[in-house]
Amino acid sequence: MSDQASVVTGAGASQSDTDIPQPTYKRVMLKISGEALMGDQGFGLNPPTVERIAQEVKSVHDMGVEICMVIGGGNIFRGLQGSAQGMERTTADYMGMLATVMNALAMQSALEGLGVYTRVISAIPMDQVCEPYIRRRAVRHLEKGRVCIFAAGTGNPYFTTDTAATLRANEMACEAIFKGTKVDGVYDMDPVTNSEAVRYDQVSYDDVLAKRLGVMDASAIALARDNNLPIIVFSLDEPGGFKGILSGEGTYTRVGN
Repeated sequence: MSDQASVVTGAGASQSDTDIPQPTYKRVMLKISGEALMGDQGFGLNPPTVERIAQEVKSVHDMGVEICMVIGGGNIFRGLQGSAQGMERTTADYMGMLATVMNALAMQSALEGLGVYTRVISAIPMDQVCEPYIRRRAVRHLEKGRVCIFAAGTGNPYFTTDTAATLRANEMACEAIFKGTKVDGVYDMDPVTNSEAVRYDQVSYDDVLAKRLGVMDASAIALARDNNLPIIVFSLDEPGGFKGILSGEGTYTRVGN
């Protein structure tokens, strides 16, 4: 049975079309940090946490949404931190890119364990473990119902995985970027340390840049603004939050024009 056939039969065999919530977006980019995969650990991968996030992705995939993913590498190695400690910046950034490949492979394993066909696509060719980035091939994977995890950033130093996620989202014609964080949106100050922090329901790209709200780095925000690509900031720790927002519910902040 082909990938597409399994997706079609799984999506509509037992429910009528009226029973299935219609998602607000048909193709999205999910950007999460490497630290999100650590769980309560201070380093590396926590398998139950990876499994939980994979379940969240599967629940959205089961709605018929085409999903792209970019995962940071900060749980294994962070290029800027290595550079700050005296390592040459370009080398440190390439090491960080390799860390994102490791995280992508871990997520692929978790998703395929749940029956979700997944492809890891790397900006740095490493044919033994994943596919090289070819835009038209990646689009075809999405059309066949496969989750595409884009790894190794843009393939260039000095660019973050936030920028890589925005670039790939534009190339894949995604309708929105979903930025999974530890809080349920964008606040005017850190809600963890300040109980009076106020959450924005909606905020403009320019305000994010002017107020340094820390949603994504400036290059990513500017790229999203120039292509009118909305960014949905939500809590990855809230069970069902990703699916809820796509069903028109949940708490989040929308960054846009």
